[in-house]
Amino acid sequence: MNPEVSTFIENLSSPWQVQLCGQLRHMVHETIPGAEEKIQYKKPHFLKNGQFAAVISPSKDAIAFMIMNTVGMAFPKGFEGPAERKWIKLREGDKPDLAQLSGYLKQASESL
Repeated sequence: MNPEVSTFIENLSSPWQVQLCGQLRHMVHETIPGAEEKIQYKKPHFLKNGQFAAVISPSKDAIAFMIMNTVGMAFPKGFEGPAERKWIKLREGDKPDLAQLSGYLKQASESL
């Protein structure tokens, strides 16, 4: 794991954001063993074989989790974005379905 990403997550302003970003990061690494992570555009990006697979994008009141390479995939209500990338915004108190997110990420990253 990249220390720069660890520092980024640890320095988020709200404890719930730190916890949620840590859970999402762990889920990405379980889903994509060997995923590379780096800070790009001031947020954590996760790559598989040098191609973007996922992004954690914190804002003041939410954490957006973005899955890349989603053309042709169907997503349930709550996901937003164009065909090539989908995200879900998670707010304090939300209980994300990490197994569901992992399934989408696995499917989207299989061809990377």
